[in-house]
Amino acid sequence: MSLSTPLDPRRWRALAVLAVAQFMVVLDATIVNVALPAIRTDLHFATDDLQWVVNAYTLLFGGFLLLGGRTADLLGRRRLFLAGLALFTGASLAGGFATSPAMLVAARAVQGLGAAMLSPAALALVTTIFPPGRERSTALGIWASLAGLGGTAGVVAGGALVDAVGWQWVFFVNVPIGLAVVPFILRLVAESRDPGRARSFDVAGALTATGGVLALVYAVIQTDHHAWGSASTLLLLALAVALLGTFVAVEARSRAPLVPLRLFAARTVSSGNLGQALNGGIFVAAMFLSTLYLQTVLGMSALTAGAAFVPMGIAAISGATAAGQLVNRFGTRPVFITGAILSSLALVLLSRVHAGGSYAGGVLPGFVLLGLGFPLCGVPNTISAMSGVPQEQAGIASGMVNAAFQIGGAVGLATITTFATSHTTHLLSGGSGQLDALASGYGRGFAIAAGLGIANIALALVVAPRLRPGAATDAELERDALVTVADGV
Repeated sequence: MSLSTPLDPRRWRALAVLAVAQFMVVLDATIVNVALPAIRTDLHFATDDLQWVVNAYTLLFGGFLLLGGRTADLLGRRRLFLAGLALFTGASLAGGFATSPAMLVAARAVQGLGAAMLSPAALALVTTIFPPGRERSTALGIWASLAGLGGTAGVVAGGALVDAVGWQWVFFVNVPIGLAVVPFILRLVAESRDPGRARSFDVAGALTATGGVLALVYAVIQTDHHAWGSASTLLLLALAVALLGTFVAVEARSRAPLVPLRLFAARTVSSGNLGQALNGGIFVAAMFLSTLYLQTVLGMSALTAGAAFVPMGIAAISGATAAGQLVNRFGTRPVFITGAILSSLALVLLSRVHAGGSYAGGVLPGFVLLGLGFPLCGVPNTISAMSGVPQEQAGIASGMVNAAFQIGGAVGLATITTFATSHTTHLLSGGSGQLDALASGYGRGFAIAAGLGIANIALALVVAPRLRPGAATDAELERDALVTVADGV
C-alpha cells in the first residue's frame, strides 16, 4: 500500500469484525482445554489419547496453513475467510454432537482445517487494510488484545458451560458467533487478492509442504506409544525430512511457488516466524499442563479452574494492549526481549508445582507473568514477520506466521507431554503416590517449556531485528526490507 492509496474509512470496523472471528478460534482452543477432564470421563478416552482432542485440531491447522494462506492470495482473502468460517462453524456443531472419541477427534480435525483457511485470510486482510507504520502496529496490538480476551473468555466460559450444561456446549458456542460474523464481513470487508499472478497452484509444493509438516508433527505426537528411537518414529522423521527437503527444492524451481523462498532471506521474516514457533510451543503446552494440574492435582472443578485463569487473561489483554504502543516507541527487539524474559520466569515458577501446593502461592504468580509475556513476544514477532512483505503476498506471509505458531505448539505440546508422562509413569512404577507423580510430571513439563523460553531470549538478543514501524514511512519500510533481502542473499 503506497502513501497515495486512500485508506478505507471502514478499516477500524472491519478490524473489529475480523478480530471477532479470530476471537472465536482462540476461544475454541482454550475452552476445550478446560473441558478435557469431562470429555475424558464422558467419552471414555484413554489417558494417552486425550491430547488428540488438542492435537487433531493443531495438526490440521498447522499442516494446511501455508496452503490456506496462498489460496487466499490467489482466490480472494474474503472468499477463503468465509469458506473457512463455514467449515469451522459446521465442525463445531458436529463436535458438540460427538458420541465417541473418534467422532470428536474427527470434528476437531475438520475444525483445524477450517481454521487453516480462516485465520491466515483474516490476518492478511488486516495487513492489507492497514498501511505499514503506526496504524498497522496499533491494529495488530488490538488484534492480539482480542485474542487474549478470547483466551480468557474461553477458560471462564468453558468452566461455566461444563459445570452447568455439559462439555458439548464448548463447541456449540461457536455456532452463533460464526453465523453473526458473516453479514458484517460481507458489508465491511472488501475482497482482495494477488492480481499479478495467474490462478494456478503450486501442487507439488502444496503436497510436499503439507505432507512434511503432517509427518513431522505426527512423528512427535505418537512418541507417547513409540519410543523416540523406535523404527516407527525414525521412519516418520525421515519421511518428514525428505518431504520438506523436496519442498525446498520444488520452491526453488517453481515459477509460482507456494512459499517464495526469498522471503526467508529477510531477517525480519525468519526471526519473526522462529519466535512465533517457540512462543507456540511454550503457550500451548503451558495451557495444557496448567489445566490438568488445577483439576487433577489441586482438585478444582471445571468452573473454578476456568476462573483461575482470569488473572492470566487480564495480564494478556494488558500486555497485548501495551505491546503495539511499546513497539512504536522502543522497537520490536526490546519488547520481544522483555516478553521472553517474563515468559521464562513464569515457567520456572510453574515448574515448582507440587501435590501440596496452592493456587495463590504456587500458580498465580506464574500465570500473571506468562499472561504478560506471551503477547509481548507475539506482537513484535508478528510485526517482524509481516514487515516488508509485498501486499500481494500478505496471505502466504500470514499463513507462515500462523503456521509457525501452530506447528511450534503441536511439536512443543507433544514433546513436553511425552517427557511429562514418562516421568509420571516412572515415579508411579517406583511407588510414588498418584498426586505426587502427576504433579512432578507436570513440573517436569513446565521445566522443559522454560528451556524453550530461554531459547526465545537468545533469539531476541542475538537475531531479532529492531524495527520501529511508527518511525518510518511506507517507502522507507519497503526500502529497508529490500536492503535486508539483498544483504541476506
